[in-house]
Amino acid sequence: MAGLIKREDIDEVRQRTDIKEVVDGYVTLKGAGLGSFKGLCPFHDERSPSFTVRPQVGRYHCFGCGEDGDAISFVQKMDHSSFHEAVEKLAARIGYELRYEDGGTGPSREEVGKRQRLLDAHKIADEFFRAQLLTPGAAEGRNFLDGRGFDRAAAEHFGVGYAPQGWDALLKHLRGRGFTDAELKLTGMFSEGNRGIYDRFRGRLIWPIRDIAGDTIGFGARKLYEDDQGPKYLNTPETTLYKKSQVLYGIDIAKRNIAKERQLVVVEGYTDVMACHLAGVTTAVATCGTAFGTEHIKVARRLLSDDGSGGEVIFTFDGDAAGQKAALRAFEEDQRFQAQTYVAVEPSGADPCDLRQLKGDSAVRDLISSRKPLFEFAIKASLRRHNLDTVEGRVAALREAAPVVAQIRDSAARPGYTRELAGWLGMPIEEVSRFVGGAAKRAAAGGAGEQSTAPASSGPVFQRPDPRDPIAGMERQALEVVLQEPSVLGGGAWERFEASQFTTPAYAAVHTAVRAAGLAHSDDPVAWVEQVRQEVPEPLRPLVSELAVTPLPASTAEAMQRYCRDILARLFELQITRIKADKMGQLQRLDAGANPEEFQRLNRELMQLEMERRSLRSDG
Repeated sequence: MAGLIKREDIDEVRQRTDIKEVVDGYVTLKGAGLGSFKGLCPFHDERSPSFTVRPQVGRYHCFGCGEDGDAISFVQKMDHSSFHEAVEKLAARIGYELRYEDGGTGPSREEVGKRQRLLDAHKIADEFFRAQLLTPGAAEGRNFLDGRGFDRAAAEHFGVGYAPQGWDALLKHLRGRGFTDAELKLTGMFSEGNRGIYDRFRGRLIWPIRDIAGDTIGFGARKLYEDDQGPKYLNTPETTLYKKSQVLYGIDIAKRNIAKERQLVVVEGYTDVMACHLAGVTTAVATCGTAFGTEHIKVARRLLSDDGSGGEVIFTFDGDAAGQKAALRAFEEDQRFQAQTYVAVEPSGADPCDLRQLKGDSAVRDLISSRKPLFEFAIKASLRRHNLDTVEGRVAALREAAPVVAQIRDSAARPGYTRELAGWLGMPIEEVSRFVGGAAKRAAAGGAGEQSTAPASSGPVFQRPDPRDPIAGMERQALEVVLQEPSVLGGGAWERFEASQFTTPAYAAVHTAVRAAGLAHSDDPVAWVEQVRQEVPEPLRPLVSELAVTPLPASTAEAMQRYCRDILARLFELQITRIKADKMGQLQRLDAGANPEEFQRLNRELMQLEMERRSLRSDG
């Protein structure tokens, strides 16, 4: 079992990873000065590029929306993965074997290689199936898609393919690409008999099942022919790559819109996902042969940024008994979400695919818009199980429904549903309120031992520096230089920088952090910036990233050195001017006749300061 990744290995992955190569996989970057690159921000809509990457310091920053970070956080945000997963992905990318704390183990280099071989096999199989859909033998598959309103463009968008009839079409193809039978057995794409392995999927329409990063990890297959004795739908079995309790079909194409709109729509099948997306509901996903469970919720919460500040999860189920049962199972997991949960059920019982065929795209959108709170669905379902025409039935229904109302997280909505429940039961509001209140107290008593989730103090608040303030501008330029080109702090410059006084509060805090970080890591720009980030108050960490990636106005290495020296010279000259002004004030207040020695000392110091100021100008 994997434990915590060793801190030094995380630092090594961060240092060795070329952030530009990582970002290039998602964003088109163009040069923006010496060592800087710009592109359209992947985190918000914009027309002019404000997303800046500076490989030398290993960081990115968007000057439009403020998103910033390093290669690890970029992968986390783009793939909606955990920190642990992002580090492992980047380590695999650079061929670095991670070590873990407390005797835990992670994937060895050999295991990483095996995983990549499995991914390669799935990628080739995916391409093979898609190509087969265009062959004469796949006419039945194309007819199936046409009959459900999916044209060739839709099939291509969702990667739908076809598995040829016969026993070894895919097997021969993958053997021809250099895969051994031992490797192919591990993919889940083959079954094994007395005469060896053979294709698991035969004469079926194929949907690729991809993980959140877009890698194909399994397949779902729908039978097309009457003589096929297998199940209607056949999925990849559990493998190293494919865990059905963690997989959501369509997550790779829906993730951006789920995160952007903070909405997740859960449907029941592959064609339902296709229908929703084509109808404009681009946040739809589906489970693969299992109920929506705990592991799916973890994925959903990461995508939704499920922190209690909004977001919604909408379940669509058939209107039959099985659909109602599935909705109630979903309600059992409702408390794991902070987002609001809803259910959308078409009265006719039609699923999104059928609904789109019968009534068009707008009907699918209307279905999602007509969603009702999941707890309302659960309340009414509990009432249907009792005979409300009898006193005993109404009391039994109240006992079952009261805990459901008590679970409603929105305290403003709870009294309203208490009144609704009283109306549905035909009972006095006071009696229903008493039952709901009792259920709430019992629930609170049961959770009294849970840890508090109250947010910690947010710490000091820093105002954004005024860009029109020339002193603030000078201090900002100096910090940009020091963070990006720390080598300029040699030859006595470090002592002068340490002694400099920064008057803008935010920049003063960064200056203090630079001093605390020292020069120990300054020969490694990535580690240097990260060390400074760790030293500042957390609200200022994005500012450090911003300073570290702001393009400096130099197009050659020589011009860069000259610019950096000039900026520091201006900073030091400003400090000398401040000290001189202070000394001059002391001199003017001094009685020279009464304190001749002090008068002479101040004059000598002023002369020395003036010599230093002139020296800075001549050096610049």
